[in-house]
Amino acid sequence: MAQNQKTKLPPGQHAASKMIAMPPIGGSYPELKKEKWKLKVYGAVENPQEWTWDEFNQLGQENFMVDFHCVTGWSKLDQHFFGVDLKTIMGIVKPTPKANFVIFESADGYTTNIPLKEIKENLAFVALKMDNEDIKTEFGGPARSVVPYLYAYKSAKFLTGIKFSKQDELGFWEARGYHNHADPWQEERYSGN
Repeated sequence: MAQNQKTKLPPGQHAASKMIAMPPIGGSYPELKKEKWKLKVYGAVENPQEWTWDEFNQLGQENFMVDFHCVTGWSKLDQHFFGVDLKTIMGIVKPTPKANFVIFESADGYTTNIPLKEIKENLAFVALKMDNEDIKTEFGGPARSVVPYLYAYKSAKFLTGIKFSKQDELGFWEARGYHNHADPWQEERYSGN
């Protein structure tokens, strides 16, 4: 039985008819073309990788239909993405027992952090397409991480790196007072709540 739209909305959220583009942290979009894009996966892993766009597109890709929740209060329900599950990436790089956190790194200097245990237990992926099209720059293309069970600031746009780390490293918004966990169902918007 399909979920009622009301039950799909976390507290304090309203349904948006489409994704809303948020401006980049530095005010201007990074120049990131597919022909020069690379994804570096490194840190506490047995098999570090650096993939070009073509190489990354050879990995097993899947369709994802997820709900996407922004900390500003809007949610895009049933948003379609196409990309590579983080579990596929982890199967290749093989995080070591010292790996406790995943740090997503963006071309514009943005970072965000998630416990590795949660990534293993939940859906997270690197998106290459949105609504059956290449991801537009204003939505973080050519590739972005998507962590649908957390607020969208945990889904890094302009993705260029994934670091597996022993220590937690506060990301851009987390270091500025946003909640380090960011569960929309618990309304974990800011570090004081």
